[in-house]
Amino acid sequence: MEALDWLFQQFPSYQLIGSKAFKPTLENSRNILAHLKHPESQLRFVHVAGSNGKGSVSSYLASILSEAGLRVGLFTSPHIVHFSERIRVNGQPISNQEIEAFVQDIRETKLSFSPSFFEITFGMALQHFAKENCDICIIETGLGGRLDATNVISPELSIITSISLEHTDMLGDTLEAIATEKAGIIKSETPVILGKGCSNVYAVFEEKAASLNAKVTKAPSSTRFDAYFRASYQRENFACVLEAIEQLPYPVSEEAIEQGILNVSQNAGYFGRLQLMQSNPRILFDVAHNPDGIKNTLEVVMEDLKGDLYIIYGSSRDKDVKNIAPFFPKNATLLATEFSNSRSMSIVDLKTAFHGTNLKSIAYYNNPPSALQAATALAKPEDTIVVMGSFFLISDFF
Repeated sequence: MEALDWLFQQFPSYQLIGSKAFKPTLENSRNILAHLKHPESQLRFVHVAGSNGKGSVSSYLASILSEAGLRVGLFTSPHIVHFSERIRVNGQPISNQEIEAFVQDIRETKLSFSPSFFEITFGMALQHFAKENCDICIIETGLGGRLDATNVISPELSIITSISLEHTDMLGDTLEAIATEKAGIIKSETPVILGKGCSNVYAVFEEKAASLNAKVTKAPSSTRFDAYFRASYQRENFACVLEAIEQLPYPVSEEAIEQGILNVSQNAGYFGRLQLMQSNPRILFDVAHNPDGIKNTLEVVMEDLKGDLYIIYGSSRDKDVKNIAPFFPKNATLLATEFSNSRSMSIVDLKTAFHGTNLKSIAYYNNPPSALQAATALAKPEDTIVVMGSFFLISDFF
């Protein structure tokens, strides 16, 4: 689409250039919303941040509220196949026509500032949600929280799912520093839910919340829906969803919760999380990309592994692969690959990162389909192939 080509070229995009696109200020977001005549003033929000799990929590919450009969806007990132995945109402992506109309308006306006791709996209989302008369909008942060482009909204509720080391060049190199950035989404007298993944830094959030007279709830464990989730971290994420449902002023039945879980792909475009793509051999796609996410995914895979394990792995070049490599099981066969996005780590850098590891076997490929073809040729019916490491890696299969 020509409008999207222009948008990607005109404004810096984290999806294309990484941290250089990060704008450490909220002024551009405020200016864009002013240009759009403040669509946020017509909307209600839940704001979701976290190192891991924020996409899952956002998607499941949106799906359940949709099943409860609400008109639900959902803003997530990045997209895997098409830009429109980022902006949905009850699962329906924004139309190409509306994207084109929005971009045309921006192109014809002589903006006095240079917004990022993410800032522009966020403005597009809120305008769309206002036009669609959404009852509630679930907004996933991009990076951090305090200076994230989405942090200009006044939510009904904030959720912080987990804290781990990520984007250390922008957010800080300690858990406490990263937690401080994520805590920036806590607003005055606005309740905040903390996931179990925040337990190491609860004190950071409690101090911030106390200064703003914001009620803190640590999402309590629940076994009510355990049968739907394979991994403990998935159940921990879902505990945040259940607590959010308790705190939001909408009637939600047990049936709506169950249907929201079952229909999360249709209602929220949610996929790429331990997603079974094929059986015999089993092929799983997962978008885990930081150390904690990779570790959690592989722990789940190893719990019921019956044959050999093949891992197809690709990474953005800003990731610390040396700290991820120890989580790969030593008896796994690794097929490391570049992917088509310009941020892909090169084969040369992948070889450097995996040098000295004691994996059973490592091979390198120029593209993900070639790596998958090689893995399926080697794998027996009882084996498992996991494709993981980046949203961009997964997108090369669609």
